[in-house]
Amino acid sequence: MSTTLEVDELLYKAKLNITGMTEFGLSFADLSAGAISPPAEGCRFDAAFQGEAGGPRIRGTIAGIDYLRVRADGRFDLHIHEIITTSDGVNIDVQGGGIAVLRPEGGMADIRVNLTLFTSAEAYKWVNPLQVWAVGSLDLLRQTVEFSAYSA
Repeated sequence: MSTTLEVDELLYKAKLNITGMTEFGLSFADLSAGAISPPAEGCRFDAAFQGEAGGPRIRGTIAGIDYLRVRADGRFDLHIHEIITTSDGVNIDVQGGGIAVLRPEGGMADIRVNLTLFTSAEAYKWVNPLQVWAVGSLDLLRQTVEFSAYSA
């Protein structure tokens, strides 16, 4: 596979399930349902997730955690650490930051994330210099995330 990428080239699409939630004083379920609002200082959650990556450049499984902070205005600040294990057994470290903004109708949020990828595996070293942008959505009721990741 060529290591030369076009700007805005699709690398992979991800489908993730939230598998666990560490709460720091507030219930994520209550916050997601709109039963409570974020306090003035905001609130924090560690959201564990796992799922699949599939695409023209990267395929495999994903597992990680988002050190999520919800601001008083309701914006989610994302701080993501994950591992993509490719279908041929290579681990790629993925770290990123971004935002999730709730849609006015509730229950869904639009996400925008800036990612960096790293591995020392020869077949995937082409990911190391990339800046990757991901866009997608978070379904708070189903606790699922879907996004597409593109070279920038």
